[in-house]
Amino acid sequence: MNAGISGSDIRDIMLEAVERRFDAYRAPSVIEMLSDNGSPYIAKDTQIFARQLGLKPCFTPVQSPQSNGISEAFVKTLKRDYVQVTPLPDAQTVLGLIGGSIEDYNDNHPHSGLRMRSPREFIAAQTATA
Repeated sequence: MNAGISGSDIRDIMLEAVERRFDAYRAPSVIEMLSDNGSPYIAKDTQIFARQLGLKPCFTPVQSPQSNGISEAFVKTLKRDYVQVTPLPDAQTVLGLIGGSIEDYNDNHPHSGLRMRSPREFIAAQTATA
């Protein structure tokens, strides 16, 4: 039985992300954190904790197919190309690997909607032509 991810898990991941990105327990300035409207994200404890970390919780609009499609595509790709091919015996292992998986997704993973380039390659190409 899979009960999904809990609010506590989300808060652990948020803290890990801030610590890894900024080498601190708080972002240097307010950063928007976009998520869907799932219960672990909209929980009062999660929103309070986000603000303590310097994050501003933002949520996809209800019944927003474009926003939901983008986040669902990312989650599907992350599960298919990273989670299902990596031994993940416990939450600590997941937290230790998630940052590298997201970096790989942004730096190296080809996306059909970006003409088989990674997001960073696509952005670099757009910037070079601007």
